Amino acid sequence: MIDGKTVIVTGGTGSFGRKFVEVALARYSPKRIIVFSRDELKQHDMALAVRDPRVSFFIGDVRDGERLRRAFQADVDIVVHAAAMKQVPACEYNPFEAIKTNVLGGQNVIDAAIDVGVPRVIALSTDKAVNPVNLYGASKLAAEKLFVQGNAYAGSRNTRFACVRYGNVVGSRGSVIPLFLEQRRFGQVTLTDERMTRFWLTLEQGVDFVINSLGKMRGGEVFVPRIPSMSMVDLAKTMAPGCKIKVTGIRPGEKLHECLLSTDEARHAVALDDTYVIHPEHPFWDQSAPVVGSPLPSGFEFSSDKNDRWLTADELLGLAAAA
Repeated sequence: MIDGKTVIVTGGTGSFGRKFVEVALARYSPKRIIVFSRDELKQHDMALAVRDPRVSFFIGDVRDGERLRRAFQADVDIVVHAAAMKQVPACEYNPFEAIKTNVLGGQNVIDAAIDVGVPRVIALSTDKAVNPVNLYGASKLAAEKLFVQGNAYAGSRNTRFACVRYGNVVGSRGSVIPLFLEQRRFGQVTLTDERMTRFWLTLEQGVDFVINSLGKMRGGEVFVPRIPSMSMVDLAKTMAPGCKIKVTGIRPGEKLHECLLSTDEARHAVALDDTYVIHPEHPFWDQSAPVVGSPLPSGFEFSSDKNDRWLTADELLGLAAAA
């Protein structure tokens, strides 16, 4: 999907953006990759690390619609929208800022892509957008709705929007795994609740999933990878063997289990070999060739505690090493 194409990545200096650029340059032949972000120091450091003439950098904030339009005018074929406020406590303490970036920033990306005529836009979401209990999840749910129904604003134009939704990323900034690795030096790790489970994948798996979804999208889909779960107790024992586990109590805005596909969404979703595809309920635009797959059984839910695939300790260590 990205061979010979010009791709722009919003939030391109973040964990996902850096890995996306690395994978795209190593495995594919993009014409150009534009890193769009607001941090000049991170762009400087990334430019020194990448050193590839196909990669250029564009200072800007997704809150600034005019700046996005200017960036998209560089004959952009694909937008990968990864810019977001992602830390749950930061979103709770700065709710107006979270909405400006995660929701209004998403609207700006949609408007700019339609105005300029970018053919494909795919936005990153999270399992916390399903039945959200915190502002971060609620803002990402709202962003998902904007990108799905943004196809209605595009109408008969060439621009199409879709989303990907996945779980926790092994070793990413803010992940619990680096915390456990730090805490094990002192012989004790902290866990909020012993019953807790989570979905896991690596950054590289996330990038691969986004690129594969770009090839499948027709407009309006939410793509969900069929990824494994692990209990947090098993994760703590694997990353900090022999350490004492201190249970601190579940935090505000935290769930015992995460869900990637709800029972209500399953009614209009299909299963592929490695992916669930949630079709839009209100496709006001032409969706004459939707992604075809197997319908899901009544009452189906893809949650981290009801998964049919669980990570073993060796698999987790392999993922952590790869990260």
